[in-house]
Amino acid sequence: MQPAKADPAAKAKEAAARRACEFVQSGTVVGLGTGSTANHAIRRLGELVREGALDIQGVPTSEASADLARVAGIPLLDLEEAGTIDATLDGADEVDPALDLVKGLGGALLREKIVAAASKRFVVMVDEAKLVPRLGTKAPVPVEVLRFGWVQASWKLRALGCDPVLRRVKEAPFSTDNGNWILDCRFPPIDDAAALERRIDAVPGVVDNGLFVNLATDVVVGNADGTASVQSRKR
Repeated sequence: MQPAKADPAAKAKEAAARRACEFVQSGTVVGLGTGSTANHAIRRLGELVREGALDIQGVPTSEASADLARVAGIPLLDLEEAGTIDATLDGADEVDPALDLVKGLGGALLREKIVAAASKRFVVMVDEAKLVPRLGTKAPVPVEVLRFGWVQASWKLRALGCDPVLRRVKEAPFSTDNGNWILDCRFPPIDDAAALERRIDAVPGVVDNGLFVNLATDVVVGNADGTASVQSRKR
């Protein structure tokens, strides 16, 4: 029987995560993202902590990331205790040439955006497939909404030019760690992400949305051969 071939996308994500961990220094507070690529980073940071090569405290962006960090041996802080975060490592669903992002297919967009905004450095880890010429090319924009009035919110979002679909898991609405629901909004490729972000947030019942504009300071792109490249910008 032939051995199973490694998934190129998984190898690329791991390469990006390992490179991103090089941004983390001892004695700092680190934001821990959510999703498959962030999981690679959490495991790698845990290895470095257990080896005594790194002394950090983590602020998780989801209950799932918190659970993984505890298993990995990373001491955790609440965001309120941490105050300012030195660096956050997280994945993304799309990255455009300006290093703006679509995030939230993992369902943690609200906490991810709060932690990213509280971070001195926001390091985003992706494989090449996540690079797009314009946001909305491949992924919908997740929009977190209150349960109360979600139908009315969906009507107003549709008026912005999208097709909002309530996210479900086994026929039941997907519930975020905050107890809210998510509308996955399929827009045409987006020309002005900052303007659209503001328009979405102005809809009554919207808690936040998955457009992350002018937040990423560094994007690490992993390749299937185990290499990774870095693009950086100033906020």
